[in-house]
Amino acid sequence: MVEKVSPEGLELTDRVVFINRVAKVVKGGKNFKFTALVVVGDGNGVVGYGLGKAREVPDAIRKAIEHAKKHLIRVRLSKTTIPHPVVAKYCASKVLLKPAAPGTGVIAGGPVRAVMESVGIKDVLTKSLGSNNPVNVVKATFKALTMLRDLGEEAQLRDKKVKEIIY
Repeated sequence: MVEKVSPEGLELTDRVVFINRVAKVVKGGKNFKFTALVVVGDGNGVVGYGLGKAREVPDAIRKAIEHAKKHLIRVRLSKTTIPHPVVAKYCASKVLLKPAAPGTGVIAGGPVRAVMESVGIKDVLTKSLGSNNPVNVVKATFKALTMLRDLGEEAQLRDKKVKEIIY
């Protein structure tokens, strides 16, 4: 269950993940525009992402931040890590997230690292499989984060005890 969050009262920090220049060829030459992928989060379980497009980079970033603030979600955390392993796929990108022991740190590539640090996860092991398109990797990571459940719920679904799920 995804819990939508309102940005009021939250201290959100933004992180630019990727900026891309795109060109449209027209009769008079080329029209250049920019797309910006931004992740915003409060470092305490709330995170969102946005994609903005404009003729100038700052405008694209501003639009992406506005979009990200409108689409914030709350992620279920277990102290400084995630409650259980999860794999999610979006288009050709696949992301694996595994809980890690305290002190491990964020073991992740660029787009996944940006999301993990924005949400406030301190210890996690990740692997990005398939396509490395930053937009799809971020979307796959968000899909994985929305699949997280409390340990009690996960144990009940698997017909196991909580101790059997914890590594």
